[in-house]
Amino acid sequence: MPREYAYGMDTQVEAHRSRTPAIVRKAVAGLVLVVAVVLALKLIIGFVTWLFGTIVIIAVVAAILWAIKTLVW
Repeated sequence: MPREYAYGMDTQVEAHRSRTPAIVRKAVAGLVLVVAVVLALKLIIGFVTWLFGTIVIIAVVAAILWAIKTLVW
């Protein structure tokens, strides 16, 4: 065993984790999962909205150009 690990790897972080009840850890993990899903959905909805808006703007510009072409030429 290397010298730096001769006394084991028991740290305060590991000791703190073992004292935390499993139900609390699962509740926090569930909360983190819910927040991550909400943020992912918000990003997806924002992207779809941006894409739809861009398509609408392109369609409006194309319609205006077509109308001007039809009236002028």
